[in-house]
Amino acid sequence: MSASSAEPAGTVEVVLVKAGRTKIRYPAERVSDDGVRLTVRAPWAGDGVRDFGFVRFEPGDVFTEHYWRDRWYAVKEVRSGDGTPKGWYCDVTRPAAVGAAEVVVEDLDLDLWVPADGGEVLRLDEDEFAASGLAAADPEAARNAVLALDELAALGRDGLLGLLSRA
Repeated sequence: MSASSAEPAGTVEVVLVKAGRTKIRYPAERVSDDGVRLTVRAPWAGDGVRDFGFVRFEPGDVFTEHYWRDRWYAVKEVRSGDGTPKGWYCDVTRPAAVGAAEVVVEDLDLDLWVPADGGEVLRLDEDEFAASGLAAADPEAARNAVLALDELAALGRDGLLGLLSRA
């Protein structure tokens, strides 16, 4: 799909890369694509239940995932199988590379959780980010990653729905 296409039809393979290796790959249904943001929907792609302590991802959960070609993050709205909102899992990534058959995103270790119930916004994996060596290997990417996490944290406190409702 070209950057100017608005056709959401079909499926796309989501490929999450971390430290140069594919972490996970799964099919997702295209919901929309305005040339800047691609939105897809997919069931929980992990094996079994993943309990983070603050949220459980489990079979039946549905993720509506937003990937930007010009932003250093992805936002994933998480709902249980019955449609109850759980919250938003935000990955700090390089801007998404969106092609006709797949979207590739490089995970930069920093994450944010925004609970649907308005509870505490959680900054995650800052220790992994510090240990990743990105600051030394690619200082500009590291700076963009930290800025993205700060932006997401501010949006999380103010509500992510505004971000997701605008183009």
